[in-house]
Amino acid sequence: MAAMEHTDGNGRTPLVAILGCLGTAVFFEAVTVLATQDKTVRAASPWQDDPYDAVVSLTQLAVPMLALVIALRLAAWRAPGGPDREQQTARAAGVMTALVGITLVFEWAAVVARAHAPSWDTWTSVLIGGLVAASLLTVTVTAMLARGRRPRGSSRRWRHDWLGDVVLLCARVPVLRRWAGPDAAAWVRRRAMTVFVTLSVLAAAAVTGSQAIGERWTDPLLIAWMLVVQTASDLAFCVISNAVAGFVARPPRTRTRRVVETAVVAGCVAIHLATAFRDALWPGARPLTSVPDLVALTLGTGLLTSLVVAGTRLAPARHPDPPAGPGDGPAHPLTQH
Repeated sequence: MAAMEHTDGNGRTPLVAILGCLGTAVFFEAVTVLATQDKTVRAASPWQDDPYDAVVSLTQLAVPMLALVIALRLAAWRAPGGPDREQQTARAAGVMTALVGITLVFEWAAVVARAHAPSWDTWTSVLIGGLVAASLLTVTVTAMLARGRRPRGSSRRWRHDWLGDVVLLCARVPVLRRWAGPDAAAWVRRRAMTVFVTLSVLAAAAVTGSQAIGERWTDPLLIAWMLVVQTASDLAFCVISNAVAGFVARPPRTRTRRVVETAVVAGCVAIHLATAFRDALWPGARPLTSVPDLVALTLGTGLLTSLVVAGTRLAPARHPDPPAGPGDGPAHPLTQH
């Protein structure tokens, strides 16, 4: 394994931190699956309901997805572009660890609030023990990532992205070589947002279908609402994580398009938050039980947020646009080839 390590000018070896993050993610996922998929354990879980469950449900899917792509990228660890790959992978590990950390905070909040305390039993103690262990692991790997962090702004000089590594790896497999070449990668870079939306809808459809079957939903409006909410969460995750870790280097975009995308992502985040805290946001003393009211509150909050963000960003600028950040055109010279 030592032969795989890349070091920067200060001799730091973030590969160890990345592997630590992967181990932490595996442990977190194992405890999370136990707490959410086993009915007996779930009944004793302090964080079985919203707002805690809204966060757990998101990270339960997002964390293994990030862990998988990080693990796969280690197969190209020694390929050309090591410094870019090292920093991008460390950033992706940081996003994954941040998601785990946020979830642990919500789970601790459920424990402190003694949510569902009458249902606590031996399994609750097991889950809290897992929570303690996951918290210690998360703090440790976060410190390791922080020590290996590179100076801010170095991402503007990236010349490689994860998509390029996919092409590199697929070139070794004759069956995939024809379908995953440079032309296909260029197509994905030009239409990254379309790809993100498509993947989000497909993932949301799978989750919604499973939920509807498991809970025996028959209300079409409820199913459609679940599909929209899940798609919004997945899309926000895709766009934000791509901006941080540079999975797909995107070509230059117009200011209007960047503003629209920012507004859409902000609306998606607002929908997820409104869903998590719907009972607290709903006016009046009665709980929110009506599906039309639920749709109006959550999707209305997302729409309003998008309009506010778009209106603010489209207002006449007093200063020129700042230099493009990760994922914006000139910041990624490889998109110019």
